[in-house]
Amino acid sequence: MSENESPEVPATALGPTRPLSVRITDGLRAQLEVIAQLNDRSVTEEIRLALEAWVESSKSDPKVLQRAETVRAEIEREAKTKQSAIEAIFGSAPKGGRTTKQAPA
Repeated sequence: MSENESPEVPATALGPTRPLSVRITDGLRAQLEVIAQLNDRSVTEEIRLALEAWVESSKSDPKVLQRAETVRAEIEREAKTKQSAIEAIFGSAPKGGRTTKQAPA
């Protein structure tokens, strides 16, 4: 299989596969080609497998987990601020999806 062909990989729960262009040195490229040949895979497949392994290891990295919690808290604060702003403009929204404005006093 040519490296430019899409490998026969089923779409994952994260969606279909998409191309990604990465610039690497000639030396690293040569090493990847040898490893791919030894494993009877394409360079593309070797890179995909390496990236999947890196993502999996990052999921349990304490520094990444700590940063994820910080980012999650920032997102929640921003969302609450925006919700408050919408409620201040339009009033609170009932479950039916329509907004209710308070009648002027």
